[in-house]
Amino acid sequence: MLFTIVNSEEKKTISADELLNMKDKKLNSYIKMNGLQEKYRAENIKQIIRSSPGEMRPSDLVGYLKDANAALFDTPVIGAEVFKTINGGKTWKKTHEGYLDDLYYSYGYYFGEVRVDPQDENGIYVLGVPILKSKDGGKTFTSISKENVHADHQALWVNPKKQGHLIDGNDGGLNISYDDGESWIKLNQPAVGQFYTVYADNQEVYKVYGGLQDNGVWVGNHNAKIDKSWHQTGQNPYESLMGGDGMQVAVDDRNPNIVYTGYQFGNYYRIDRATGKQTYIQPKPEKDKPAYRFNWQTPIQLSKHNQDILYLGGNKLHRSLNQGSDWEEISGDLTKGEKEGNVAYGTLTTISESPFQFGLIYVGSDDGLVQVTKNGGGSWEKISNSLPQNLWVSRVIASKYKKERVYVTLNGYRFDDFTPYVYMSDDYGKTWKNISGNIPTSAVNVIKEDPEKENILYLGTDNGLYVSFNQGETWEAFSNGLPNVAMHDLVIQPKAKHLLVGTHGRSLYKANITSLQEFDNKEAIFSIKNIKKRNSWGSSWSKWLEPYTPSVNIPFYINSDKEVVLEVYSSDDILVNTITTKASKGFNEAVYDVSFSEKGRKKYLKKHKDAEIKEAKNGNYYLPKGKYKVTIGELSQTFEIL
Repeated sequence: MLFTIVNSEEKKTISADELLNMKDKKLNSYIKMNGLQEKYRAENIKQIIRSSPGEMRPSDLVGYLKDANAALFDTPVIGAEVFKTINGGKTWKKTHEGYLDDLYYSYGYYFGEVRVDPQDENGIYVLGVPILKSKDGGKTFTSISKENVHADHQALWVNPKKQGHLIDGNDGGLNISYDDGESWIKLNQPAVGQFYTVYADNQEVYKVYGGLQDNGVWVGNHNAKIDKSWHQTGQNPYESLMGGDGMQVAVDDRNPNIVYTGYQFGNYYRIDRATGKQTYIQPKPEKDKPAYRFNWQTPIQLSKHNQDILYLGGNKLHRSLNQGSDWEEISGDLTKGEKEGNVAYGTLTTISESPFQFGLIYVGSDDGLVQVTKNGGGSWEKISNSLPQNLWVSRVIASKYKKERVYVTLNGYRFDDFTPYVYMSDDYGKTWKNISGNIPTSAVNVIKEDPEKENILYLGTDNGLYVSFNQGETWEAFSNGLPNVAMHDLVIQPKAKHLLVGTHGRSLYKANITSLQEFDNKEAIFSIKNIKKRNSWGSSWSKWLEPYTPSVNIPFYINSDKEVVLEVYSSDDILVNTITTKASKGFNEAVYDVSFSEKGRKKYLKKHKDAEIKEAKNGNYYLPKGKYKVTIGELSQTFEIL
C-alpha cells in the first residue's frame, strides 16, 4: 500500500509503514495549510491508517487532504513569534531567532496569549497547545506542559507577589503550580467539563456517556458517587473511552458493550467494551469520487427498528446495515454545497428516524436545510422553505406520539442572531408552527419530548433549560440547581425517569422528572421515593464527624406563595411528625429526615408498646420500617421505609 504526498517542490510515494514511522513534525510540515490543519493532523491520519490498513487506497491520503496540490501548500502555517516594545508600541523587536514551531498546528488560535511575570521582566509565558516559559526575555523557551496538565492553554494568572505561583486555565480545566510550572496540581471543583453530548443506555443501573470538548468520551454509572474519595482508592467512577473532541454516542439496546462513538469530523468507531476492540467505521467515498464533508460534531443514530442499522451524516446521509462495517449512500448532497473555511461546512448536523416507520428520516444541515425521506432515502423532500433561512439546524426530532409530527430548532448565534427558533409540524414539515412562545432571547441547541406525557417538551438554550406542559405554547424555566450556562444536549432515561443535561462548562446534571410527568395543573403531592432503613441513621464512626442524616424528598406543587404544613402519619393514622416550610408558587420540595417529633413518638409508643424505638447518637428517634402517609391539607401521598 503506497501513499503519494505532494507539495510545491516534490512528489514522493511512500509505503504505509514509512508513513506511520514518519515523525509527526515532518508529516505535519507537508499538510500544514490554512483551513485544513485543524482537521488533518499527522496523528489523525496515522490513526486512520492503523485502524483500517487493508481498506486504504494509494490515493486515500490525497483524498483526505482534499486536493493536495501546490496551490494549497503555497500558504504554509509558520510558527509563532514573540515581539517586545520598550516605548509603548512605537517600535517592536522580535525576542528570538526563527519561529516557535509546535506551539500551534494551524492558524493562530483564539487562546494564543502572552503573560509577563510582574516581578521579572524577563519572565515570559506563551500560551498555546503547550505552554512555554522563558526566563531570558524570550530568547529561549522551554515547555512547562507536564503530565497532569491538559493541552490548549487559554488563561494564565501569574502571582504578582509570589514568584512561581501560577494558575493555568486550559481545555482540561484548572491547574495550579508553586514552582514555576515544574509540577502542577489539578483542580476540579467545581467540575468544569464542556459537554457536546450526553447519552444514557437502557440498563437497570444505566450508564451515562458524554462527549467533551477536547477531553474525549467518558462513561460511568448514573449513580456513581462523585466526590474526591477516588483519589484514595485509585478508582475513578468515570472511564475514558477515547481522546480528541468527544462526539455523539449510541449504544446497542441488545448489548450494552457495543458502543458507537468517536471524535471530531466524523471519525467514528464501533467499540466492543467486553474485548476492548475498536473498529474504525467512517464511510469512505468510492474511487475517484469527491471526499465527504463531515461536521465537527458529525451526527449518528442507531435505528430503533433494527439495532444493526446505523445512520451517519456527512454532506450526504450514509446507512450501514451491519454495524458500520459497510456503508451505502442513501442521498445526494443534502446541503447547499461546500464553502471554503478552516473547518468543513455544508454538512449534516442532526438525524432523526421516526419510531413509527423504518425509513421515515429527517435531517438538518449547518446551512439551514431540513429534509425528509419517507422511503429510506429513495427520494427526499426539502421542508424548510417556510422556516427562517441560512441558520444552523441544531435539532430535528421525529415525534414518538404522532407519525406526522416533527420538531425543529434553529440556531443563529454564529450570525449574531440570538432569536429562539423552535418549530413543530403535524404534517411531515409541509407547514410549521412557531412554538418558541415566551422563551427569553437565546440561541436554541436541543429539544426533547417527554417519554410519557405528549404535551411535555424540554428545551436547552444558551442561557438555560426550559420545560413546557402544553407543547410549546408557554415555557417555564427549569432552573433550580442549574447554572445559567449553555445547555448543549438532553437525554431522558425513561425507566429511571431521569433527565440528564450536558452543559457548556459546568459538566453534567441529573433531575428526576416524575413530578413533571404527574403534574396536571393543580395542587398536588407527587410520588415520594421509598427509603431503606439503616442502622447508621443518626450516627458516625467518629465523634468528630457529622452523623449520617437520612432524608426523604417530598415534592409538591402549590398555586401561590404560602407557608405549608406537611403532616406525616403512620399506617394506623398516628401523626408522627409535622414539617412547616415556606413554599413558592410552583414546584417545591420538602426534605424530611424520617424522625419522630417528641409528641409523635409518645403517641406511637402508647399504641405500640412493644416497639423498639431507640435514640440515635445524634439524639433523634427514627421511624421504624413500614408505610407512611404525607398530607398537605386534603392532598396526600405515601412512601415506605423498607
